Amino acid sequence: MTHLLHLDASARPGLAGKDAHGSHSRNLSQRFVSQWQSRRAQDSVTYRDIGQNPPSFIDHDWIASAFTREECQEPWMKDALAESDQLVDELFAADVLVIGTPLYNFGMPAALKAWIDQVVRLGRTVGIDETRHPDPYVPMLQDRPRHAVILTARGGIGFGPDGEMAHMNHLEPNLVTALNFIGITRIHQIAIEGQETGGEVLAASVAQAQRQVDVLVTELQAELEDTAPAFAHQKQAELICEVAR
Repeated sequence: MTHLLHLDASARPGLAGKDAHGSHSRNLSQRFVSQWQSRRAQDSVTYRDIGQNPPSFIDHDWIASAFTREECQEPWMKDALAESDQLVDELFAADVLVIGTPLYNFGMPAALKAWIDQVVRLGRTVGIDETRHPDPYVPMLQDRPRHAVILTARGGIGFGPDGEMAHMNHLEPNLVTALNFIGITRIHQIAIEGQETGGEVLAASVAQAQRQVDVLVTELQAELEDTAPAFAHQKQAELICEVAR
């Protein structure tokens, strides 16, 4: 069974085309998840609306706690990290991370950045091996194949790869860097553009993105079905070797 972690980061609670000032990124993420479940009803989903219920910003207590070895942490430090622990546990449980997010002022919404700051954490999602040079960081989410699906909505046009405004898009590149850093490297991106233009330009972009979502659902489900037996065999072999020791 595959488990999805679905995040929506838009400040708009409604859906474009249904609610006034509704969100296009929420439409894409909900379409992805609903299409997924319509074909694989046995799969499970954890949903977080971080746009309406943002994670806490990290503060002094969080930093002091996160950089204290677990065996040395005081009770208040464990309390300071409780939210982070829950978010990290949700991420570890996921086979597919689905992020619906708008592009705000050339980057990600503050709520999504707060989530990133809570889950990119020393000792939980990234380790350090001082014998490795020049890069001592060890991603800790490489224990099994994971995918991230980044579904974005942009007001302008040309912010995608090779677009004339691509150099001003710090949303997807930032997300990809952070996710790669903790070990999620299978990343898929689909975007809607032209909200500020509207009309046929926006309608065409929405239709294209919806088609891409449907295709991606089919491709990912097929890929996960193909890799699951191989991964299960690998884990069984590792367990046998561990017992043999």
